[in-house]
Amino acid sequence: MNKLQYETSPYLLQHAHNPVEWYAWKPEAFERAKAEQKPILVSIGYSTCHWCHVMERESFENEAVAALMNRYFINIKVDREERPDVDAIYMDACQTMTGGGGWPLNCFLTPEGKPFYAGTYFPPAPAHNRPSWAQLLHYLADIWENKRDTALEQADRLTGHIGKNLPPMPGRPENAESAVDLQEINAQIKRQFDLSAGGFGGAPKFPSTMTIQWLLEYFTVFRDTEALHHALFSLEKMISGGIYDQIGGGFSRYTTDSAWLVPHFEKMLYDNALMVTLLADAFSLVKDEKQGLDGLSRQYADLFQTTIQETLAYVAREMTSPEGGFYAAQDADSEGIEGKFYVWSKAEIESILGEAAVEFCAYYDVTAAGNWEGHNILHRPDDPGQHRQYVAQRQTLLEVRSKRIWPLLDTKILLDWNALMVTAHARAYTALGDETYRQAATKGMAFILKHLRIHEPDGSTLPMLRHAVSQPYAFLDDYAFLIAALIDLYEITFEEPYLRLAEQYTAYVLQAFAGGDNPLFYFPAEGQNDILLRKKDLYDNATPAGNSVMAHNLQKLARLLDRPEWLEKVSDLLKTMRPSVVQFPRSFSKWATAFLHAETPPVEIAVVGANAIEKALELQRRFIPNKIIAASTWPTAAIALLAGKQGAADAMIYRCQDYTCHKPVVSLEAFWDIPT
Repeated sequence: MNKLQYETSPYLLQHAHNPVEWYAWKPEAFERAKAEQKPILVSIGYSTCHWCHVMERESFENEAVAALMNRYFINIKVDREERPDVDAIYMDACQTMTGGGGWPLNCFLTPEGKPFYAGTYFPPAPAHNRPSWAQLLHYLADIWENKRDTALEQADRLTGHIGKNLPPMPGRPENAESAVDLQEINAQIKRQFDLSAGGFGGAPKFPSTMTIQWLLEYFTVFRDTEALHHALFSLEKMISGGIYDQIGGGFSRYTTDSAWLVPHFEKMLYDNALMVTLLADAFSLVKDEKQGLDGLSRQYADLFQTTIQETLAYVAREMTSPEGGFYAAQDADSEGIEGKFYVWSKAEIESILGEAAVEFCAYYDVTAAGNWEGHNILHRPDDPGQHRQYVAQRQTLLEVRSKRIWPLLDTKILLDWNALMVTAHARAYTALGDETYRQAATKGMAFILKHLRIHEPDGSTLPMLRHAVSQPYAFLDDYAFLIAALIDLYEITFEEPYLRLAEQYTAYVLQAFAGGDNPLFYFPAEGQNDILLRKKDLYDNATPAGNSVMAHNLQKLARLLDRPEWLEKVSDLLKTMRPSVVQFPRSFSKWATAFLHAETPPVEIAVVGANAIEKALELQRRFIPNKIIAASTWPTAAIALLAGKQGAADAMIYRCQDYTCHKPVVSLEAFWDIPT
């Protein structure tokens, strides 16, 4: 019997009516495998995965193929967004065996969960040097039946390899310095610039938000205008391209070409959160008169502001639950066709817009022939700033589009992605000053703390859920992103409870995710016993690694709260990662900015007095990436950075380093004139 009918994950429910006897990742599947001494097939994907849909239609819905799977294997379906810990283990096995990975991920295991074979998509008939799915099933069933020792030996080797938990290069000796050559990191990144289309590398092309963030921050330290120009140019090209939904706002996950035109149309919450955060920082930078970027300000500020507003309007309209949580994703497919919901014919636009279609089609490059499979993906090949002139036409098309058959909405509310979106709203508020964004950030955090926090019988409420409905385990990323969001919320409200929660969860991470023989944190918490092994996630991929985010969190909290031992922890983390970051900076971009912060003195700001909050918020309108800020309407010692600071009716502003402060000033202008 297919057990997925009892699950809540949209991805698992998509497979609930397959003739395959699917189990979820639960003990009963492993118990049956051990009792019957059958191998396990674990098939991993997510609800908006196009090739997952294809393989389901071709193979998992086929009665004959399902019969093979049911006869020879115990079959488990996993939603990688619910169980990234499971996905990480078996993706590592796949990459070790094949040199590549992706989804759907199909991995064959011993009854104990050890992998002995792994791959991704397999076609229904042999093609492209791949066997058919049925051929592979027969082959592996025969191996298990007649050459089981071979499978078991392979499983032991693979398990030993993926369990090493080492950085991609050997760590430095214990007494090694954590310092790196920041110019060399930037030079390596610069060599990978796509000077014609922005971003990095060729197709498929991803937004690379963390690498662009590095470029913005590197510019503020070293005044490298080439780094800045490439960052801003890359953002302009993405906003102008098909990766950005020109009608409804929001970014797709990546493009299949190198020029940002043809998206893989699914929209992920995390991409939009990271893009808004980056755009907010870019907007703050180009609007900062102190940076001397007047020409850039005129060119980019309006573009970035409009894109932030449109993207967060999309999130509010289509990705936000009534209680303020944020949904996970929207599918690429509707009616079984990729992109159908988003593309247009010229005739359709002309019939809707009438005479206004002439200018509109010219601006968004809409033609009778189309620019993708006979259809049009709207983009802005010239002067992206004119986009504002077509608000009315785009609203009309949005209303028409909303009457089409919608792609699937994955309504999972995940802790880590929700925390990223809280941060995005907080940064948007800091940059633009729109109270709506501060309200969305606080409402999103209220949802997290109400629905994703475990209320223990003894009254404590520290441990977190990843997903309130079906996932009891919260992972390192969940806690790391939550702590970062709490810090960001403190910086737009200056309400101390946010900071105290960040402190408490940091202490919890240091205990529950401790890395044993090296300082890097494990991805699952201690005590989790339903997985083969505990791994450490080090790479900054589509989202930053929990380890790199914790390095940033510790850097800030250590100075805010006077916890010098936390700075020592950061130093240990950076020492371990130094060789990897130096050699592969684009794979460790969030780590790279942690090194940048470690090697440049932070701007420590304390504001005390009746109007302290207003002044502190105004100070943050400038782009100061490596800053520590605290504010209070009255003198207090509760937060270390504020201890001993006197206030006034017109708040006093202190600029400090290592708790040694310049003479306080009252005006913002005087503060910026304090020498660094």
